[in-house]
Amino acid sequence: MPNTEIKNERFATTKDKNTFRDILSKFGPLLGLILLCIVLSVASPNFLTFKNMMNVARQSAINSLIASGMLLAILTAGIDLSVGSILALSTCIMGVAMKSGVNPYLCIIIGIGSGAFLGLINGLLLTKLHLPHPFISTLGMKNVARGLALMVTAASPISGFPKPIQFLGGEFLGPVPVSVILVIMVFVGYHIFLNRTKQGRHIYAVGSNPEAARLSGVNVNKTLIIVYTLCGTMAGLAGIVLVGRVNAAFPLAGLDFDLDAIAACIIGGASFMGGAGTIWGTLIGALIISVLRNGLNLLGVSADIQTVAIGLVIIGAVYVDVLRRRAEQKVKA
Repeated sequence: MPNTEIKNERFATTKDKNTFRDILSKFGPLLGLILLCIVLSVASPNFLTFKNMMNVARQSAINSLIASGMLLAILTAGIDLSVGSILALSTCIMGVAMKSGVNPYLCIIIGIGSGAFLGLINGLLLTKLHLPHPFISTLGMKNVARGLALMVTAASPISGFPKPIQFLGGEFLGPVPVSVILVIMVFVGYHIFLNRTKQGRHIYAVGSNPEAARLSGVNVNKTLIIVYTLCGTMAGLAGIVLVGRVNAAFPLAGLDFDLDAIAACIIGGASFMGGAGTIWGTLIGALIISVLRNGLNLLGVSADIQTVAIGLVIIGAVYVDVLRRRAEQKVKA
């Protein structure tokens, strides 16, 4: 009888620990964001104002859009290092089309379509050439796209975009930036896609165990092609927002955007091992990066120290992911 009671107590303790881990895994990034906002609100009276909050949301829009596509790649245990270069090339192609007299709305389609096409090439390089890891194909595309962006613009920026092209990145609906509304719409769409569609479930399955997914009838190559095409599409869309903000397309845009997007996904709870992560966690990760940078700017912290701070946050997030994986393995054992 005593042995039974001891076993029941151990089971209850283990169950409580697992429940706590689940809660921490789901809501950890959100709690981190809230804690960060509280600290910065105390440190700077200018932080927690409506105007500054809208500024933070607007600043995070580009990274949020790119990160939404990057999440799909990370969910399949992959990565896309080319999104910054794809953004630059797609905006430059759009700029060249605009200068050639193409209709502004068609220019927007060309910009987003260019991103989608480059993402499609990434997916085909990975699946048809059987390259060992998407790191290789996307690293190659990173350099190719950047070089082409420099070529098509003769290494010079293109400016003077008409209002329809500037709308997504530069206009407001009341006090709210249009780019913030766009991000919300995109993330709602991705939430439905990942959680309510067969293709979304296939993405998680491929990341968890590609061989088991294949044996279950999932077309792994098709799934990867869709993932990297969407990743490129989001880079192209983010490029439209960037052009709207600065009214220019320049070939050196987005140099660190790939790293920021990866950081947003990992901070938001995604795992490099694949199969784990949510779209809302990714949004919170992007907001954490923007809030941290905004707060440090308000406190007068230099840019180099800000870079160090972001790096430490990324290392901490990856370490938490490692600890979570170890805990899961112990439970399974």
